[in-house]
Amino acid sequence: MADAESRQRLVVGAADMMRRRGLNATSVRELAKHAQAPLGSTYHYFPGGKYELAAEAVRWADDLTTRALVKELQAGPLAGLRAFLQMWRKIVVDSDFRAGCPVLAASVEDLPDDGTAPRDAAAAAFGNWTSLLAQSLRDHGASDAESLAILIVASVEGSVAMCRAQRSTESLDQIAAQLESLVAAVTDR
Repeated sequence: MADAESRQRLVVGAADMMRRRGLNATSVRELAKHAQAPLGSTYHYFPGGKYELAAEAVRWADDLTTRALVKELQAGPLAGLRAFLQMWRKIVVDSDFRAGCPVLAASVEDLPDDGTAPRDAAAAAFGNWTSLLAQSLRDHGASDAESLAILIVASVEGSVAMCRAQRSTESLDQIAAQLESLVAAVTDR
């Protein structure tokens, strides 16, 4: 059990560091320190080093978000959208605008050819979220569900970055109102 907890602490710590500082600005040594884990344990659990750990952190963030979306989308796409927006609003506000999305961080980094696992995991995460939203939108009568789901994910991710830069939730609040209006208009709530 201790091994699983130590590994999980490294993964969660890596996700937190990535969402705050990005991947390239974070060293394995800093990740271990942040997770309060010995440096050697990082390489024990992640022999592929920083990029293997980062990919696992992205998959963890994907899983967390996917589980929340699955739960909230049971009540329909509008409820799922609101929960998705609220989750990101809480993250930026609770971190005093210092944290964003580790998935976005991994997707925009310039990575070496042998370190693309985090970006591949990010592409899968965005695909998962888009797919879940699109299915819910389709199930509730939206005709162009895939495009709308892409618009939702891209808008939310972009506005989270804007919130951090502007140290305000104004952009997220504005896209929330627009996206809610759009989803309500194309679905049979």
